[in-house]
Amino acid sequence: MPHPLAGLTRHAEVPDTPGIPSQALFPVPAAARVYPAASKELPDQPDLMASKSQHNASKTKSLNGKAESQGQWGRAWEVDWFSLASIIFLLLFAPFIVYYFIMACDQYSCSLTTPALDIATGRASLADIWAKTPPVTAKAAQLYTLWVSFQVLLYSWLPDFCHKFLPGYVGGVQEGAITPAGVVNKYEVNGLQAWLITHLLWFLNAYLLTWFSPTIIFDNWIPLLWCANILGYAVSTFAMIKGYLFPTNAEDCKFTGNFFYNFMMGIEFNPRIGKWFDFKLFFNGRPGIVAWTLINLSFAAKQQELYGHVTNSMILVNILQGLYLVYHPVHLSTPNAVGILLLGLVGYYIFRMTNHQKDLFRRTDGRCLIWGKKPKAIECSYTSADGQKHRTKLLVSGFWGVARHFNYTGDLMGSLAYCLACGGGHLLPYFYIIYMTILLTHRCLRDEHRCANKYGRDWERYTAAVPYRLLPGIF
Repeated sequence: MPHPLAGLTRHAEVPDTPGIPSQALFPVPAAARVYPAASKELPDQPDLMASKSQHNASKTKSLNGKAESQGQWGRAWEVDWFSLASIIFLLLFAPFIVYYFIMACDQYSCSLTTPALDIATGRASLADIWAKTPPVTAKAAQLYTLWVSFQVLLYSWLPDFCHKFLPGYVGGVQEGAITPAGVVNKYEVNGLQAWLITHLLWFLNAYLLTWFSPTIIFDNWIPLLWCANILGYAVSTFAMIKGYLFPTNAEDCKFTGNFFYNFMMGIEFNPRIGKWFDFKLFFNGRPGIVAWTLINLSFAAKQQELYGHVTNSMILVNILQGLYLVYHPVHLSTPNAVGILLLGLVGYYIFRMTNHQKDLFRRTDGRCLIWGKKPKAIECSYTSADGQKHRTKLLVSGFWGVARHFNYTGDLMGSLAYCLACGGGHLLPYFYIIYMTILLTHRCLRDEHRCANKYGRDWERYTAAVPYRLLPGIF
């Protein structure tokens, strides 16, 4: 939600898949290079291993008089009209698109067309629909503030201990990828630990302590949506101001001259407060991703409360990753349930193993086995903004030899499984696979354009060795 990874910053964050429930409830800061209420954006640079750098790279002068290295890479400097229009649309309407889906389930039995038809024919007005919508409440604001504060505490003050007893788990202090300015940031990777502690407390409450109802998220769903979007835009605004006035690293800032693009895409590459609090790592992974499974559990508890049982489709969605199933409990046949489960599990395996292979290759400097063989790679180089020339390798073995973005393929398989678990009665659950297909296809093409600029002829050699992007033999 993979999901694309930047360096090692998210390899050990679990769970690590995007989804409508978590993003709708917990948007992330736009000016930190991620999108509020719309998507979670991290660059998918396939460079796998950086080694010694050299200061012999030539430089050119940019229009603003600053030195700029040849082969500069990263986010674009110029903004085309389509990107600008898309950004303005998302900034204005993304929260209301999510609201429309939730409202459709709350007031129109999850029909996407009936609300629009009622408004068009005069049977209902926007004022009527809005009057039935729960507003922001003090309870929701308190819950959301407590939730985010608790995740900040787990992220900032509790060093990772999972890597000490889980074989193969990469946690603790890790280095990220080299930024365009040549900076290597360090991260305290403790996402799995935060997830485990959070869910342990949740189950203790549900079965022993009864501090709150297990349905608390569902019962406050729309008010929490408003709270999340308020925080998303507030943090985005702060991150943009920070980028102008006191950036973490001025050399990793980009200014396009367009206010809306700067706000949406971010000015700083890795905005931070202090040494360890990284905006991208926290807001992209913690308030939303850690809550994802809690959201599903709360919905399952609500289904149990309403109908006296939990359907196999709800169990399936909880295993694989729904609001929809609370209102429309779907009983799948055993063959369908098994098939969907296998699709989701295989997709997740491909997604995780693809990223694991990249991580393993990076951490061992290529001295490892992938699919039982010594991995093959293409040697290449690029120049960062500080004028240093870096050498790296592009992996062409394992899943990275099947397609250039096979982690996206696994992600799409999992996304389709989530949708299929809801049956075929409504279009609404299938928005997710449509959205993810558009998002990841665009991201794939965008990242390849950047990599072509970054690596030049080395990228041509890589694409010749791995000719397909997502689907072998097709695309």
